[in-house]
Amino acid sequence: MPSRYEEFDRSRLNILPLADRQHDLDLSAILPLDQVAVDHGELVEVAKRIRAARQEGRPVVLMMGAHVLRAGVQRYLIDMMEQGYLSCVAMNGAGVIHDFEFAAIGATTESVAHYIRDGRFGMWRDTGRINDIIAAGAKDGLGLGEAVGRVIEQEAFPRRDISVLAAGYRLGIPITVHVGIGYDIIHELPNCDGAALGAASYRDFLIFARVLEGLERGVIMNFGSAVMGPEVYLKALAMARNVANREKREIRHFTSLVCDLAPLPEDYSSEPCKSNSMYYFRPWKTILVRTVADGGKSFYVQGGHAETIPQLWTALHQQTRRGQP
Repeated sequence: MPSRYEEFDRSRLNILPLADRQHDLDLSAILPLDQVAVDHGELVEVAKRIRAARQEGRPVVLMMGAHVLRAGVQRYLIDMMEQGYLSCVAMNGAGVIHDFEFAAIGATTESVAHYIRDGRFGMWRDTGRINDIIAAGAKDGLGLGEAVGRVIEQEAFPRRDISVLAAGYRLGIPITVHVGIGYDIIHELPNCDGAALGAASYRDFLIFARVLEGLERGVIMNFGSAVMGPEVYLKALAMARNVANREKREIRHFTSLVCDLAPLPEDYSSEPCKSNSMYYFRPWKTILVRTVADGGKSFYVQGGHAETIPQLWTALHQQTRRGQP
């Protein structure tokens, strides 16, 4: 029996061409790949641990919120992938939209305050093509990140050079995308197939969990994801540890890094009490405390992504030049 409740009829929507939108970000936001001063000693230490992990064949995973791409650090991320420092990148659905739009037209981001007034927010036909790409990818047995990356790379989008998704497809590095239904503008559009969206994103979750099976002596990093990163990581790690326990293995000795704007205390090794609003800042209790409590080491750096990611890349680059292990 179908649902007793009425659904919104998407055929009534007025969908507009992306050329009609005013974009808040263009290619001027993309930072050049240059070394910067490394002000955070924690990033130097994490860089050493990344190099050690990769030399052992252990995974280095970077989770991120969509604002990382809005910070213009694509070239740094792609170079770290090309140099073999990153073995998996996890993002949310908004990250896919920014990556796709930058690659397609060299611009992204609309003013919510402006376009929500008359309901034009998110109603862009060109960006909605992502829905068709996801549906085709799901039929081919691909994850969401791989499906979109494949199209950007194979169709030679004008600015695929700054596409993290295209780089992942080209290099064979999984870019896993973890969506919440209704979170992203492409979910508004008539061509959104919820079943395909769920299948492709769930496949990415299983790929992510498989990567975490090798996390012992590896590195997990989270840049600016307050909910998606910590929550997806928590469930995937539980699955990986469950299997490791059955196989008499451990996933306890690894490094975690969180970079965000939240003002954490100098000693963040214990989670705050429940009466403290920061208890609900998941990166702290999940990534910095609970999941490394049995032998791991965590690091926190307060700062913007345009600061922390270039510094991490610089620390890796400098150690490579010095030939440090």
